[in-house]
Amino acid sequence: MVSSFTIVTRTGLSVERLFDASLNIDAHQASMETSGERAIAGVTSGRIGLGETVTWRARHFGIWFRMTSKITSLDAPHRFVDEQVSGPFRSFHHLHEFGRDGDETVMTDSITLASPIFGAVAERLVLVPYLRRLIRQRNHYLVQSLCGSGSNE
Repeated sequence: MVSSFTIVTRTGLSVERLFDASLNIDAHQASMETSGERAIAGVTSGRIGLGETVTWRARHFGIWFRMTSKITSLDAPHRFVDEQVSGPFRSFHHLHEFGRDGDETVMTDSITLASPIFGAVAERLVLVPYLRRLIRQRNHYLVQSLCGSGSNE
């Protein structure tokens, strides 16, 4: 089964600052501290770029996982895509889009995934809500860390 969901985050930060923070490995690790997520291979700190990979090690559902993601598309500062190249999912595609709506920056995360472990019902009732929470947690961290680091622009 293939599942998908979208998370929309609105902020007064500039598109460029939020875009750059979203590609920052250190910021991602800090936002996922509760799962012990660490970059262990590929780009392990700083900004990741087009064609580059990062291998994450993290504990989710009490189990340690490894997942390697690659930046397969990048159009700064408007969008980028990261996709799993190896790991726990049959497929994992994450489109990050950034734009303006009046005075706000709108960051949209669109995720499409297929899990080899969960059945259709468990994927919908357990995995997707869990991943939604993680993305919201990550986005909240990014916005708060940028708001605390100086001006919104």
